[in-house]
Amino acid sequence: MNALVLHLDGIRVSVERAGSGRKARLTIEADGSLRLRADSDVAADELEQFLISKRAWVYRKLSEKEALQHQPVTKEMVDGEGFSYLGRSYRLQLSDDATDVRLERGRLLLPRVKADAGPEAIIEWYRRRGEAWLRPRTRSWAERLRVEPQAISVANLGHKWGSASAHGRVRLHWATFQLPPALVDYVLVHELAHLRESHHGPAFWQLLARAMPEYEELKSQLARKGSRLWMGNVT
Repeated sequence: MNALVLHLDGIRVSVERAGSGRKARLTIEADGSLRLRADSDVAADELEQFLISKRAWVYRKLSEKEALQHQPVTKEMVDGEGFSYLGRSYRLQLSDDATDVRLERGRLLLPRVKADAGPEAIIEWYRRRGEAWLRPRTRSWAERLRVEPQAISVANLGHKWGSASAHGRVRLHWATFQLPPALVDYVLVHELAHLRESHHGPAFWQLLARAMPEYEELKSQLARKGSRLWMGNVT
């Protein structure tokens, strides 16, 4: 009998059958492949639903695995260092005249007096620019999803790109704003969708697909590019 093979968003999942007891266990192998070990009495359609329920876990673990395979991106607070904002690269320029971080003529200006303080000034710039950029986008996407966020903010969220609370507060990681706009939109829409569907069940993914039909490709891009973003490390 041919081995059963399932697919999750185009990712091949090998299925191993053994025993009984209606149990299933999904693992990510060292090479990044997915393997599903299931008892023989679990039907194929049940396994497919099980895979769907594990979608968020799979992408999170694959993203973590990708991150472990790359050294953390570091920056120097010196002239010519590159910084990305909304998918475009800008060179850092230390300025004796600037009083705050800002973009000017294709350069990211950093007051020279703040260069020795580390990345805090630039991180704060990402936070402020990100919140301003999000305001009109949030209104548009919230109307499409029929949700009413109570607050939108940008912060350091550790290993999470975004979060949504039961009280309607949505937050995005400041590092997200290094990504192209379409990927920032994906993170935003993902979190806004949680205001209607708190868990990553089928209803959540259906809601996301209606609002953003290309979400699966964007999710894959985020997993690939996210591990290569600067997270505030300096040398």
